[in-house]
Formats: sequence, structure tokens, C-alpha cells
Amino acid sequence: MTNNELISRRDAAVARGLASAYPVFVARAENARIWDMEGKAFIDFAGGIAVLNTGHRHPKVLAAARAQLDAYTHTAFQILPYEPYVALAERLNALAPIDGPAKSVLFSTGAEAVENAIKIARAATGRAGVIAFTGGFHGRTHLAMSLTGKVSPYRDRLGLGPAGIFHVPFPCEPDGVSVDDSLNALARLFRADIAPADVAAIIIEPVQGEGGFHSAPEALLTALRELADTHGIVLIADEIQSGFGRTGKMFAIEHSSIKPDLITVAKSLAGGFPLSGVIGRANLMDQASPGSLGGTYAGNPVACAAALAVLDAIEEEGLLKRANLIGARIRERLEAFARSEAGVRIDALRGPGAMIAFDIVDAEGRPDAAAAKTVAQIALDLGLVILTCGIFGNTIRVLVPLTVPDDQLEDGLSRLGTALGKEN
Repeated sequence: MTNNELISRRDAAVARGLASAYPVFVARAENARIWDMEGKAFIDFAGGIAVLNTGHRHPKVLAAARAQLDAYTHTAFQILPYEPYVALAERLNALAPIDGPAKSVLFSTGAEAVENAIKIARAATGRAGVIAFTGGFHGRTHLAMSLTGKVSPYRDRLGLGPAGIFHVPFPCEPDGVSVDDSLNALARLFRADIAPADVAAIIIEPVQGEGGFHSAPEALLTALRELADTHGIVLIADEIQSGFGRTGKMFAIEHSSIKPDLITVAKSLAGGFPLSGVIGRANLMDQASPGSLGGTYAGNPVACAAALAVLDAIEEEGLLKRANLIGARIRERLEAFARSEAGVRIDALRGPGAMIAFDIVDAEGRPDAAAAKTVAQIALDLGLVILTCGIFGNTIRVLVPLTVPDDQLEDGLSRLGTALGKEN
């Protein structure tokens, strides 16, 4: 079966609203490598959009999932509970940078985690308002897409979101937005649109994912923590893309001195199995009434078993340290590419740990989304899978598995350099 044959079948059978970045159908994968249906090999610098920090088919994850499959696959935790869910909640509670006792609740997708974090915040405060940031990405469900700070393609032609959601500019030096600009906008919001006493939650990504891997400055996070404490607002850190070792910390918020009230998690939590959750202060988490949280597949036992193995792998294989080592090497190579005048122009190299991104700009320094798309296509032709992102579509991000062998990392970086038109 060829890729083209499968594309024809896909176009005839799958809704147009679900887009695929590339016309390549996967046959198998191992750690940081993928093979398509035609036998072509690729180095994976996309990681299933930050899902595979422990790589494709990590042996520990597979063994745990297989053992759970041999026991049972589903009962619905709200009907007949099971130990892997409780064990995972205990592990997450111990790991999360939360003040005081913590509790967790599990779901299936990142958007579910975000929606339920908002529900918990509303239950705890008796308020409805929510503040998010431009450039943020929080999911594609109705509430989550309304929190997402980008119209196209996530909200385009899909109607207005629910009332009570407001956006504040995210500090971003290339866009000319400072921390003071963000805080002044927030102050204007409180004066003109919604009183702090009506705000249930402020949600922020410590490192924006789809928005282009921009880190939230310490000064902003500190100010948000102070505002939340002053006005009784729940501060939510969305760690769905940045969590579980990607930034060299278990959670990206740990690069700052502040602690959030709630943390949303998903993606790399379960090594490729669908699983998400909310971790938070126990006194907040318990405000939601029994039965108001959950879902038929929420906290699936196979996914929970896989997640426990992921946490073991992160600890036993030193993947937090590994993320920093990989990130340093990626930065070194990209800095060399940026110094070269050949090929496309690189700007604004950034990101903590192994959560690295850079922008493609034209001769005048303006965002060049077309060039970024061309680079991604050339990389694919060379056998390297990369992703673009950012509010202008000109950012290239690197999300290689933290378990990537050194030789494959170097090979992938060389292919990226060739795609950029740089000397290697």
C-alpha cells in the first residue's frame, strides 16, 4: 500500500476538518525513528506533538501496558475503581510543585483536562470568568478553543465561545510586548470588562506550545501569583506540552519560583497512550461535587499503567538531565546555522531544556511562514519530521524524544541544516 493510495482513501473517508501535516502513513516506529508504508525511514523531531518524551514504544511502557492488558482493559473508574489510577494519582501528587497536600483527577485528552480545571476553579470560587493569553493553546473543544489565543484554524467559522472568557497579550519580545504591557492590559481588563471578584481562574502555559515556545517571564508569573492571592483567583499552569521532562524539569513552571494552584497534564504523561489529568491543591480539588468530574474512558487502566512506567523511565534513565544535554547540543548546532549567511534566515532561538524553537524570517526580519513551510517539506524529503507553529506560522520547533541516541540526534540536526540551506 502506497502513501498516495492511502491519501485517496483518507480524503474519501475522513472529515476535512481534521488536517494532517504530511502525506506520510506510518507502518512502524521505534524510539526516535519512524518507517512509512513504503519502507522509508524518518528521524522524528516532532514526537507526536510532544507526546513521546520517552520515545516510540519504550520497552518499560510496552511491558506495563501488556501486563495491564492481560488483567483488564476497562471498568470505568467511577463504577469499579482500580489500583493503577490511585497509584498514578499518588505519584503525580508527590511530583507536582503544589503548595500543601495535592490531589489528582484523570481524563483522556488535554482539552478535557483544561475544561475540568476550569470547572474545578469555578466550583471552588463560585465565579465564572476566565483569563487566558494571546498565543496560548488549550485545546479544540468548545471551551478550550475559546481559551486558545489564536483564531485560525482553531476557532475559524466555529462561532463565538462562551461568555466570560478574556485574553491578555502574552509577553513576547519579537512582537514588542513586554511584561509591563501584559500587566497594564490586565489592569485595564479589570477596570473595563470584568472585576477581579468575578474571575475564577487565570490559565497560562509556562512555555507556550503552539504559540511558538515563548517562555512566560518570571516577573509575569510572580505578578499573576500575587494577583491570584489578592483576589482569590485560581492560577492554572497548562503543562500539557511542556511537562514530563521536556524542559529539563518535570514541569516547566519549576523554572520559576511560583507554584500554581492547578496543573493540567497530558501528552507525554503516558508515552503514547491517551491520558490527561488535573493536579491541584487538595482543598480546591475537593470543591467539585461527587459525580461532577470523570468520563467513561477517563483514567483508562492501560494508560495509567503506561504512565507509571513513563515516570519510572524519566527517573531511572535520568531524562531530566538528558533533556538539558540534548537541548544544549540542539542550541549549539542551531546557533551555528544562524551565523551562516547561506539559506534561510534564522532568528530568535529560544526555549528551555529540549523544548527548542526558532523563527524563519525574511531579509527585513519579518515572519516568513512560506519559507518555514518549505523548510519543513524539504526536511521531510530528507527523512526528518519537524513541525511549524507560532501565531505567524514561521516558527520551527524541535520535540525530539529525550531517549534519542546521540548519532540519530546528530543525523537529524544535519538534515535540518540541509533543509535550512546551511553548511553542515
